[in-house]
Amino acid sequence: MAAGWVAALKLVPWGDVIEATPQILQAAKKLLGTTRKGNAEAAAGALEGAGGEPAIPVALQLEHLRERVVMLEQEQQESAVLIQSLAEQNAQVVQAVEVLRQRQQRLTVAVGVLAVGCAGLLVWVLRP
Repeated sequence: MAAGWVAALKLVPWGDVIEATPQILQAAKKLLGTTRKGNAEAAAGALEGAGGEPAIPVALQLEHLRERVVMLEQEQQESAVLIQSLAEQNAQVVQAVEVLRQRQQRLTVAVGVLAVGCAGLLVWVLRP
């Protein structure tokens, strides 16, 4: 059973996976960084207005909210690109496993035929 997994791993285009890894890692770090930055800014904005009166005018708050929406949309697009990249890699792995499954079935049939042939040959050689 372990040999099947080893063969499956050999079919994966590791060069492509390794080549894409830095981009995926960079996108993930950027996404995490912008999310943390946005959360910190939102928390700071909430603390500024905690004194009962708005610390900044409503127009500025509205502009800040618009900027935040734009930033969230950009983060969502980056997430979608990252998810698409991971989905494509997952599809490559699934295709490789399917090819291996088909090859394993053919190999099982070939081994069965060889076993029957060897048994027949052994009976033919050992008969008196």
